[in-house]
Amino acid sequence: MARTDWNPILRSELHKPYWEPLQQFVRHEREHHAVYPPEPEIFAALHLTPYADVKVLILGQDPYHGPGQAHGLSFSVPSGVPAPPSLANIFTELHTDLGISRQATGTLEPWARQGVLLLNATLTVRANAAASHQGKGWEQFTDAVIAAVNAKPERVVFVLWGASARRKAPLIDRSRHALIESPHPSPLSAHRGFLGSKPFSRANHLLREGGRSPIEWDLSVRPMPS
Repeated sequence: MARTDWNPILRSELHKPYWEPLQQFVRHEREHHAVYPPEPEIFAALHLTPYADVKVLILGQDPYHGPGQAHGLSFSVPSGVPAPPSLANIFTELHTDLGISRQATGTLEPWARQGVLLLNATLTVRANAAASHQGKGWEQFTDAVIAAVNAKPERVVFVLWGASARRKAPLIDRSRHALIESPHPSPLSAHRGFLGSKPFSRANHLLREGGRSPIEWDLSVRPMPS
């Protein structure tokens, strides 16, 4: 893990009993299978969103398991890659909620650079095998990330989409922070309450209510410094 302001916060995780077996498992997987995202991008969410800057945490489950899609940010794909179905539904809701037209890019890096931590609960996956790296130790690491964000004194808005993400709600102190929960944006569940949930306007309202500057959700706009 490259040096960022996360390093001193998470360094102790690298010495816990789960860490080395997890790394051995991922190395073995890479020797025998394609694994996503590429190794340099596993911790991209932490590199792009410093701990000091976190205002919103959007929790995903697995990286995308198709070629060229995963780049270390939940729900995001690299620039030029077509939006997968869940991300397409996120963009549909962005338009419904805030009137923002269909985004030309699938990369959510502009959100990450404004303090939106795009964290997956599991940070690697075998190609074409969803959930293949779950239960190997990544969840302990990402729970530590969630706990660190929960320890921040200023308000953070936690966005939990889907049953897996919503199971993390007990980790969050609601006396300081805010939660937005709904079904997952996947086509299998989006119509059950994700579409129409207005998470982007709600997040900005909750940030302002907590004395924090809002997020510019339009990926085509260069946000003003806060």
